[in-house]
Amino acid sequence: MGGQPPRPGPQSHRLLRRAHPERLYAFACPQAEHVDGPEWSDGEHEVRRWCRLLEWYGIPTDPTDLALLPPPVPPRAGVAVVHPGAKAAERHWPPQRFAAVARHLAARGFDVAVTGSAAERPIAECVAELAGLGEDSVLAGSTDPAELAGVVAHAKLVVSGDTGVAHLATAYRIPSVVLFGPVTPDLWGPPPDRPEHRALWRGPAVGSIGVEEVLAAVDEVTCAAAA
Repeated sequence: MGGQPPRPGPQSHRLLRRAHPERLYAFACPQAEHVDGPEWSDGEHEVRRWCRLLEWYGIPTDPTDLALLPPPVPPRAGVAVVHPGAKAAERHWPPQRFAAVARHLAARGFDVAVTGSAAERPIAECVAELAGLGEDSVLAGSTDPAELAGVVAHAKLVVSGDTGVAHLATAYRIPSVVLFGPVTPDLWGPPPDRPEHRALWRGPAVGSIGVEEVLAAVDEVTCAAAA
């Protein structure tokens, strides 16, 4: 999840047509001889974009309905999730800064869990070591997607970049601080009217976001969730 949304093109339309659907719901693309459907709009939030597509075809939507049913309670619940990884390198916040955040959270009494995929385990271990956390704090590579979703759904806090874990926190209404760059949260961010979620954006370079700014945002979302 995350990243610059692709523009509609004839390749996707032609690929879908190979499945011989009874009807293709898609944005207009004259190059693929698909003139039905609404026009694509750059800069539109992804939730609104796809709801607008369905509404064009008469399917009612609710852009505010972002909730997912929480999965069963995982073996590790009630943690503060620190998720340093992201698919694209340009969305990586420095591990030293994630470690500073994790260290601060641990000092405040949070049970910190550093999450990620198996490929992200080295960076998770680096963050945990720099933060002075034990090996048992590293969950990266030891959870499948469903288990990771469970960890997020039953967490107390999520701190991450613009990646799938951030969207899960929104869906489960878990307090979250999400660091955006190079793509603006106007496209992928949580609803701005939810005080338990903070999207931090200082331009395309995610490294422009400082540790103190993240910690201040943590205070804001945890206070909002407790109110």
